[in-house]
Amino acid sequence: MTASQDSRGAGVGVDSDTASGAAAPRLQRKLRARHLSMIAIGGSIGTGLFVASGATIAQAGPGGALAAYLLIGAMVYFLMTSLGELAAYMPVAGSFSTYGSMYVDEGFGFALGWNYWYNWAVTIAVELAAAQLVMQYWFPDTPGVLWSGLFLALMFGLNAISVRGFGEAEYWCSLVKVVTVIAFIAIGTLMIFGILRGDVPASLANLTLGDAPFVGGLPAMIGVAMIAGFSFQGTELIGVAAGESADPARNIPRAVRQVFWRILLFYVLAIAVIGVLIPYTDPSLLKSDVQTIGVSPFTLVFRNAGLAFAAGLMNAVILTAVLSAGNSGMYASTRMLYNLATEGRAPRVFARLTRNGVPMPALLATTAVGALCFLTSLFESKAVYLWLLSLSGMTGFIAWLGIAISHYRFRKGWMRRGLDLSRLPYRSPFFPYGPIFAFVLCLVIALGQNYQAFLSGNIDWWSVAATYIGIPIFLAIWLGYRWTRKTRFIRYEDMRFPGME
Repeated sequence: MTASQDSRGAGVGVDSDTASGAAAPRLQRKLRARHLSMIAIGGSIGTGLFVASGATIAQAGPGGALAAYLLIGAMVYFLMTSLGELAAYMPVAGSFSTYGSMYVDEGFGFALGWNYWYNWAVTIAVELAAAQLVMQYWFPDTPGVLWSGLFLALMFGLNAISVRGFGEAEYWCSLVKVVTVIAFIAIGTLMIFGILRGDVPASLANLTLGDAPFVGGLPAMIGVAMIAGFSFQGTELIGVAAGESADPARNIPRAVRQVFWRILLFYVLAIAVIGVLIPYTDPSLLKSDVQTIGVSPFTLVFRNAGLAFAAGLMNAVILTAVLSAGNSGMYASTRMLYNLATEGRAPRVFARLTRNGVPMPALLATTAVGALCFLTSLFESKAVYLWLLSLSGMTGFIAWLGIAISHYRFRKGWMRRGLDLSRLPYRSPFFPYGPIFAFVLCLVIALGQNYQAFLSGNIDWWSVAATYIGIPIFLAIWLGYRWTRKTRFIRYEDMRFPGME
């Protein structure tokens, strides 16, 4: 794989298949600014906001939930500025896997790539299972596996056409979610100020009800922070999509700058509205899964505003969120497997592209793995499925840790080589404190996912192992690669900066 200076001044691009000559198919840069913006939005809006947000308020109170989401939101923003600096300079489909290989250690990037591919392949299975539950709302007598097969075929088709097909699907799915959240905040605000009188009178008394606004103290906030961390996973997709962005030097920084305002609008304001309008003691808030959409906090507020079709509306929105997550997962894992193949770290067959620039063998392999993982959820014993799900959850945090480490070392190496920072298409304004803060907080969240298990006298070691199994597997892949290939941490003096030499 060779690196070259992008002719449009978009930083450094990477040829998709130099071994086959200039006429070989390449990844096509057809994702526009609006696609990247909506991909970033789609990565941060899902069932975590529409359904599970109620459980966070019930657990930590309106003040505790708000504080936790603000803290995790700041961490994610710092991570995205780090990723934005890397992706604007070197827009490649391998994203942080490539950056980890070039600026940390080859084995580190290898392990990041394979873990991220696995993470999203399993996410496809998770979303297929969730889609079944959503469709039962309208078609309770139809076998759920038929819906899963239909949606899997739809995701495959959107990704198989071209990258433009994926981008358009994500744009419209994300637009539906954005409009829903904005409408929710607008209606909720009108209810809070008494302009719109709902079935349940609005009152600020919910903010001081019982132990509110902070309930459960620090342990409750830590638990909510874990949920918030999972909710925000997916925002790093803009790094993977950078490899097919039409103008990454301009579009990536624009998308990154908007992340903070999206977090503020879509999560903080939405949770504030829920905390004011619904008491944290409402038992409905504890029911936080797609099977209980009728008591989603969004549904409750819309229903109190007099919208009789609230449950059906939110069910359709959540179905959109589920399909969007599965579609994004298929795209991200396919591009990561393709990039691993172009770098010689996966079978070469996965580096093949169609005339439309789609890595079809990688797409077929990812679809097959997602389908097989989904089948494990149908067995009477779901132990295998639950272990896969737990392993997938940890890999998202590992990817974030990889972004923070790669950016820190990238910038240090850049300065050590005496390169001018003004030559970077986008420069993170928070270095070095941003990546350091993000790394520390992300590490605390990753290690503290199942901290409650250690507070009891009788530790459930099976539960602990299921939660943390992703860490030793990542380390085994990384250290195994280092041992077999005899790699070492890359010194700052030896780092390569394509196009800047």
